[in-house]
Amino acid sequence: MKQVKIFDTTLRDGEQSPGCSMNVREKVKFALQLERLGVDIIEAGFAISSPEDFEAVRAVAEAVEKPVVASLARMVKKDIDAAWEALQGAAHPRIHVFIATSDLHLQYKLNKTREEVLAAVSEQVAYARSLCPEVEFSAEDATRSDPDFLSQVVNAAVLAGAGIINLPDTVGYATPGEIFDLFTAVRSRLPEGVDPDKLTFSAHCHDDLGMGTACSLAAVRAGASQIECTVNGIGERAGNTALEEVVMAMDTRKAFYQAATGLNTRQLYRTSKLLSAITGIAVPPNKAIVGANAFSHESGIHQHGVMQERRTYEILSPESIGVPQSRMVLGKHSGRHAFKERMDTLGYFLSEEDLTKAFESFKELADKKKTVTDKDLEAIVSHSGAMQHHRAFHYVSFVINSGNTITSTAVVRLRVEEEEKERVATGDGPVDACFKAIDKIVKKDVHLENYTIQSVTEGMDALGEVVVQIKSGQNLITGRGLSTDIIEASVKAYLNAINKVL
Repeated sequence: MKQVKIFDTTLRDGEQSPGCSMNVREKVKFALQLERLGVDIIEAGFAISSPEDFEAVRAVAEAVEKPVVASLARMVKKDIDAAWEALQGAAHPRIHVFIATSDLHLQYKLNKTREEVLAAVSEQVAYARSLCPEVEFSAEDATRSDPDFLSQVVNAAVLAGAGIINLPDTVGYATPGEIFDLFTAVRSRLPEGVDPDKLTFSAHCHDDLGMGTACSLAAVRAGASQIECTVNGIGERAGNTALEEVVMAMDTRKAFYQAATGLNTRQLYRTSKLLSAITGIAVPPNKAIVGANAFSHESGIHQHGVMQERRTYEILSPESIGVPQSRMVLGKHSGRHAFKERMDTLGYFLSEEDLTKAFESFKELADKKKTVTDKDLEAIVSHSGAMQHHRAFHYVSFVINSGNTITSTAVVRLRVEEEEKERVATGDGPVDACFKAIDKIVKKDVHLENYTIQSVTEGMDALGEVVVQIKSGQNLITGRGLSTDIIEASVKAYLNAINKVL
């Protein structure tokens, strides 16, 4: 059975999705989870694009041990040098160079001739290979390129030393049949003496027409042995091929694809939840594999069928992707040992410091709720010290006076170092009043761009999660807060975002 490598580009291509930007600490945390998941390659960033991206590539390269760590680079010497410098701490480095090959991109973006592109590929791939033992070449917009010219460019890259050839469907234009034909054709037209099975062919598909997963799997059937994808399918425009979809498709239909990955699929749900916690972007309920409704059944006919035999309406089990099914009840009398055991079961391997913070949050919640569910625990750990940033401002208390016949007033108290500050403000509702009181204390020029609230658990005592986006200069920052009190959750979310700014 063919082994297919999973190239995760959540930290690079996925992060380019609006609202999904991550700081260095968040990228490292997510990269460590990708290592637990078992991905083969982590594309950590585009080193030349900014100092923070360079630092993120460097930090991820030093943090993980098993996966290959890649940095993207244009077909330019300074890009390649930056990528190689950032990858110095990697146990298994890879330079990923790319250049567009479609006439559309050559004319309107690169302003280059075909001959200039061919020369650049030969020269710069060879240069990258002189620095790094592993070089991947990507022909941007391959699916809209002239097939003859695409083969010439690929052959030039192979002869220059590229061991991995990526044929991206950059704008999600191709159909699965076209992808199959493209990979078949390019593999059959390699330079004389080059065995296509000695190279790694890679698929990088976007989901603009909703066919990202189907196209990636078609490439596998045509000989590709690497899929480039993102967790939850995040990415530019409509997103990238979703990692969890291609992995579980091959796992569920092994006999059909005759291909498998080395991933620990029981970490898929945990990885999806962590990404949502970091970015503040919720997974749609109907999202394949990891959506809240993926294993839910409302139809009476379906419910009866599943109760009699799960396979009637479920082709994979919740346990196979790590959806928790534990029956051990946690409450205010539960101890640290039981809490840690449940955290381990859910796939949250916390340091002692983070475990202590999460346990304190659990005990606070347990005083308010009779039973703490697994969803409660997932929410708690997402907001524990493991996910928090350095806090300049600490939330202490708030008091509101609100109603439909009076102007809402809020008194908010925050701690700054050893000093506590309190301010009063009025606003259009209790949340607005709280935010304005915080602004008076913080004295930072920020603007609220978006505010959402949702219940993350069930029942009258459910936890509410607030996600806010604030703008500071040109930066859009996401903050998250969690509480059984939605006003308190709002205050925590707003402060979380402000502390990120600081």
